[in-house]
Amino acid sequence: MKKSKRLLLMLGLVSLVILLSACATTSEVTSESTGFWDRYIVYSFAQVIRWLSLGGNSGIGIILFTLIIRVILFPLMNFQTKSMRKTQDLQPKITALQEKYSSKDTETQQKLREEQQKLYQEHGVNPYAGCLPLLVQMPILMAVYQAISRVPALKAGSFLWIDVLGEPDPYYIFPILAGIFTFLSTYLSSMSQVNSNSSIKIMNYVMPVMILVMAINLPGALSLYWVISNAFQVGQTLLINNPFKIRREREEAERQARQKERELEKAKYSNKKQRHKKRK
Repeated sequence: MKKSKRLLLMLGLVSLVILLSACATTSEVTSESTGFWDRYIVYSFAQVIRWLSLGGNSGIGIILFTLIIRVILFPLMNFQTKSMRKTQDLQPKITALQEKYSSKDTETQQKLREEQQKLYQEHGVNPYAGCLPLLVQMPILMAVYQAISRVPALKAGSFLWIDVLGEPDPYYIFPILAGIFTFLSTYLSSMSQVNSNSSIKIMNYVMPVMILVMAINLPGALSLYWVISNAFQVGQTLLINNPFKIRREREEAERQARQKERELEKAKYSNKKQRHKKRK
């Protein structure tokens, strides 16, 4: 239930930010603009992108800007990854607690929450830490969108087959790539889960579809941002939370546990056999 609520929260936040961005004022942002958001956030983002635009190519500026943002956020994302890994490793114990306190009465459920909280504290796990990077990225996404749509120099820029970055990708290439990399990112993350569940499976497919649909209708520059950001996320996952490596480690740990159990059983049988001989 909690995972389902968290999934709905994440989807809701993404939708809300995109909706607010799309409905925001469309007035141009310049050095003369007033207001903290327009003058110091949106305009500053636009200036950094323009400065990074080698040869005046706004697309390159957006790519470099996205990579810089992802590198800055790397420690936070690494913290999220470690926190999620700890939470995943605790999942069998959480499941055991849920089975132990399966009754739906108020007292039992309160006891379950207390035991879960105690378990989290003992292992230094914050079950809500996974939402923090998402909350941090949402204002950045909104600022990038408005910098592209409200700063004339960026809005009129071009990149590869997109003549105007402020308009949607006419060939849907970036939206499709954004959807693919979003799927790879969520799927690779889910592969390291100890126990799969319906909310994770839903997220694996709903998020990429949402990104695809939104990217088709939003500026091509924003689609480019999503492509680079999610491609970076895929590489980051393979680097610091490689699901294939995690699976091998868990399989090896399970193999060693089974081997140890067999050795203990063998030792017990041997001792029992020796005692039986002594009695004779």
